Amino acid sequence: MSDDLATRAVDAINRNYGGNHAHRAAHAKGFCADGTFTASAAAAGLTRAEPFQGGAIPVTVRFSNGSGSLGSADYHVDGRGMAVKFRLHDGAVTDIVCLTQRTFFVRTPEEFLELTAARDPDPNTGRPDPVRIGDFLTSHPEAQPAFADVLLAEPVASYARCEYHGVHAFKWTGADGASRYLRYHWLPEDGVATLTREEAKERGRDFLRAELEERLASGPAAFRLELQIAEEEDDVSDPTREWPAERRRVVAGRLELTQVATDQGAGCEQLVFDPTRLTKGIEASPDPILHFRPLAYDVSVRRRLKLG
Repeated sequence: MSDDLATRAVDAINRNYGGNHAHRAAHAKGFCADGTFTASAAAAGLTRAEPFQGGAIPVTVRFSNGSGSLGSADYHVDGRGMAVKFRLHDGAVTDIVCLTQRTFFVRTPEEFLELTAARDPDPNTGRPDPVRIGDFLTSHPEAQPAFADVLLAEPVASYARCEYHGVHAFKWTGADGASRYLRYHWLPEDGVATLTREEAKERGRDFLRAELEERLASGPAAFRLELQIAEEEDDVSDPTREWPAERRRVVAGRLELTQVATDQGAGCEQLVFDPTRLTKGIEASPDPILHFRPLAYDVSVRRRLKLG
């Protein structure tokens, strides 16, 4: 998997959104909040990874629009992201990155480039050509569920009232040596809430950050982390396929947000949230998109931080 492919992918995302190298290529508009995560006893039995051994661990959480444009309005139809950085006792960090959609659009980096090419803006309209996107979906039916999750969703009422799903699988290994593959799901304790498109537009272009600030001023907001455990027939390398709903789930802990971060620069926008930044007891699955992410992130962060 080449660095050239990662560079082409970042360039393609910038073309899709008319963006530039001064910000993240995707999920450009976002902000961070501070909180803690406390693991359950059940999680400690499944992995020896430090974040899941109990005790409150400080976290930084970045919520974001899926768009690659900083000007994306919060009322636009869009996927949303929740990236969690766990700050471990020795100064190390590990990340979990999730989306409001349940699956990803494609299986490989090469298919991702096909997708971005299909979404190139039409010079006459400045918007993607529906015919090209339709042709892509016809030739890549596995992408249709992810598109439907994004395009058919109602606008979110609050970042604290969305479900966020891990589209990639990870292998957890316990102290007993037993291993299993799983996916992450963050479920809001206050339940899911959406708005009509008219209601969302009335709240303005940037209402989601203000909403969370107001919410946290009156008390914490919390999520439950659930692990969905794969069975032998589940493909752990394909992020376009949702696992059956009846798969066993384990509550792995509780994340509590206490405030919107005071440092949205170095303390947020200069951070990289990388799902392959792992700690002992957790390993990446053989998912090609998962392993491509850090290469693309490296291209994007070097450009926006002017590291060459």
